[in-house]
Amino acid sequence: MNFSEVFKLSGLLCKFSPDGKYLASCVQYRLVVRDVNTLQILQLYTCLDQIQHIEWSADSLFILCAMYKRGLVQVWSLEQPEWHCRIDEGSAGLVASCWSPDGRHILNTTEFHPLDGHMAWSSCPPYVNVEEKPCALWTRFGITFTRDGRYMALAERRDCKDYVSVFVCSDWQLLRHFDTDTQDLAGIEWAPNGCVLAVWDTCLEYKVLLYSLDGRLLSAYCAYEWSLGIKSVAWSPSSQFLAVGSYDGKVRILNHVTWKMITDFEHPATITNPKIVVYKEAEKSPRLALGSLAFPPPRAAAGPLASTESKYEIASVPVALQTLKPVADRANPKIGIGALAFSPDSYFLATRNDNVPNAIWIWDIQKLRLFVVLEQLSPVRSFQWDPQQPRLAICTGGSKVYLWSPAGCVSVQVPGEGEHCPLGGTLANERLSADTHHGSFGALSGT
Repeated sequence: MNFSEVFKLSGLLCKFSPDGKYLASCVQYRLVVRDVNTLQILQLYTCLDQIQHIEWSADSLFILCAMYKRGLVQVWSLEQPEWHCRIDEGSAGLVASCWSPDGRHILNTTEFHPLDGHMAWSSCPPYVNVEEKPCALWTRFGITFTRDGRYMALAERRDCKDYVSVFVCSDWQLLRHFDTDTQDLAGIEWAPNGCVLAVWDTCLEYKVLLYSLDGRLLSAYCAYEWSLGIKSVAWSPSSQFLAVGSYDGKVRILNHVTWKMITDFEHPATITNPKIVVYKEAEKSPRLALGSLAFPPPRAAAGPLASTESKYEIASVPVALQTLKPVADRANPKIGIGALAFSPDSYFLATRNDNVPNAIWIWDIQKLRLFVVLEQLSPVRSFQWDPQQPRLAICTGGSKVYLWSPAGCVSVQVPGEGEHCPLGGTLANERLSADTHHGSFGALSGT
């Protein structure tokens, strides 16, 4: 595994282009674009204010920079560096901005009073506002595109009622508009094949609804009532399974034939099955020669995160995992399945139970059983699958990156200089962009 040198970074804003050729990062109001192979700076753009969000167009020719505090979006071109587009939402207020799948339209979510709205802007000449779609609901789960880029589903709320509108992305014409049987819609997500739309309700009402492209209700699923419900949802890449993570600490798997539950995965705090492999991260004791001892220790070696190496050990069952007792009188309790993701071949499912924050469960979807548990020394902040193979990368906020594959797992020390040690990360493809205490990041490539 090879590591780059350390570069400046602000606010975890670091993204690889979809074609894998470029790396964009932000330092306050400056946007830096580098060549992935050489890490040489190709372009340096200056925005009007501190950047809060960046996003590449699907063809990697344009990059969007959003400045929510000022209601501004600036778009830059890699082919024509002297050109740029500026979208000023003014008093309407900007809360979100994203590309459409064709890479030539931008959808802005503006905060009207009292309604929100979406606008589609064209990044092609004459670069004007081409469509406005007022609505009354937007969250990060409130808009979703089919994988082929043909359709967009938009969640709306009007007169205390939830609706979904389906648009044709080529001309932004409304295809379907239907109400949903939800109390307070929390999210929507297309199946990877674009045939089914999953809609789920607020955590106070356990309900998953499956709709066809023409708005027909295919199925409704409710696991239980009168308790906190759905916390996370994920489709398998094959579209055969829908995984629903709940506050009760279970993942329920729905099949695409009957849309009924075929199994549920529990996340016990104690692993007793001898067929399950449990990897526990353990600190390595550094071997220091007598002549290498120094008093006081050098500043670079003083921090435990920067100096302590670790390894994985296979634990013997039973294994008691570290649990976190949730605070009962606070909102958003640290319980339930907070994150889940399928491997690109749909063979594995990785999950995290928020009240067992140091552990990652990996499930065998073919055999519908628990396969591996990884217990870290620190709480897991993020994890993501390699898009090309069943390999999982994990970040815990320390100076290491953890990789798991069916062949085993490894702890990789990220090299740093002085106090620079990665604090957290945004996983992208086979590379990791990680923040540090002093706003630096490192890019790594798997070999």
